[in-house]
Amino acid sequence: MTNPEEPTLHKNRWGDTSDPAPGGHGSYRDLCSCFSQAEPHPRARVGFHTEQQDISAPGWQHLLELVDEAADDGREEFSPLTELNAEERRQVVTLPSSISKLTAVKHLVLYGSNLVRIPPGIGAMCSLEKFSPYTSYRLQWFPYEITRCRKLTGSTVSTRALFGNYKLRPPFPRLQPPQYSVVADPAHLDPRRWGATAVHSCSVCDQPLTQQELHQVWISIRVATDVLPLLVNACSPECVDALPDGDEDYIATPHKGGNVHQPPPDWD
Repeated sequence: MTNPEEPTLHKNRWGDTSDPAPGGHGSYRDLCSCFSQAEPHPRARVGFHTEQQDISAPGWQHLLELVDEAADDGREEFSPLTELNAEERRQVVTLPSSISKLTAVKHLVLYGSNLVRIPPGIGAMCSLEKFSPYTSYRLQWFPYEITRCRKLTGSTVSTRALFGNYKLRPPFPRLQPPQYSVVADPAHLDPRRWGATAVHSCSVCDQPLTQQELHQVWISIRVATDVLPLLVNACSPECVDALPDGDEDYIATPHKGGNVHQPPPDWD
C-alpha cells in the first residue's frame, strides 16, 4: 500500500542529463552566442560553427563504440549521451557517419548535446519515428537528408535556436555563390565556408559528387513536429529546382541565406 504522504518519483525521460555547470568548467556543453535566442535581431550577421570533431578524443571513441553496440543489438531507442560523462559529452560536436547503421532505431535522443551539426547519414535511419535533440542550443540547422526518414512523425527541437525560426527570424549564414560551386575535394571541406566537413553525395538525388560541384541552398520545411532549416548539398541546379517550396510563413523558395527577406518575427 502506498503512503499518501510520500512524494511521487517520476522517471527522467531524458536519462541523466543535468548540467553541473552550464557553459563553465565541468559543463558538458559550450555556450552559443551566434544570435540572441531571447529577442529578435533579424539584421544580425551569423555564420556556421567552425568546430571540427577531434576523432582522437575519448568521448568520440566512446560514441563510436555505442553506435556499434546499438547497431549490433538492434535497439529501438538510442540515447548515447547518457552513457558519456560530462567531459566526453563536451568533446562530441557531431555524430559519426556510422549512425546510418542504426536502421532499427525508432527514437533518437540527443537531449542537451554539444552538437553543432548532424551528418547526412541520419537519412538512412529508416525506422526513425521520433527525434529529440531538445536543448541542443548550438544545433541551428539540419541536413536535408533527414527528410528521407519517412516514418519520422515526432520531434522535440529547441526552435528558438534555429536559423530563420518564426519567433525571432535570425538570419541564415550566407552560402557560396554559384561561381564557387566547384570544390577541390568534397570529402574535406572547411565548415566555416560550407557548414559541413565533408559531402559525399547529393542531398536530393543521392548520386556521388563525381564532378565535385556543390550547389548549396537553404530551405525551411516541416519535418515531423517542427519546421526546420535544412541545408541542401545538391549536385546540380536541376536538383535545386526539384526541391519543394518552403513552409507557410517561411521563405517560399530555396535561397542562399545572408541578406534575404524573411516574414516578420512572431515575438511575444
